[in-house]
Amino acid sequence: MANNESEPNIHAEWDAGDLNCGELVMELMLRMRKLQPGQVMRLVATDPGGVSDIPAWCRMTGHVLQDMDTATHVFLIQRN
Repeated sequence: MANNESEPNIHAEWDAGDLNCGELVMELMLRMRKLQPGQVMRLVATDPGGVSDIPAWCRMTGHVLQDMDTATHVFLIQRN
């Protein structure tokens, strides 16, 4: 993933730390609802399960996982 200067327009950022899947996806759902369709959330999630849980959550909810960096635990999610 590129650095912040070349990332797409970020409309919201959230450092979820090491929240586990259940808490993470519930809070992520609430935060994504605050965005307008097409806007992007920059999420940092260090829980090891996030690498599989976040892409799966995006597929289930219809949001677009624009990018993810497993080294930095950064995910860019576009609201549907």
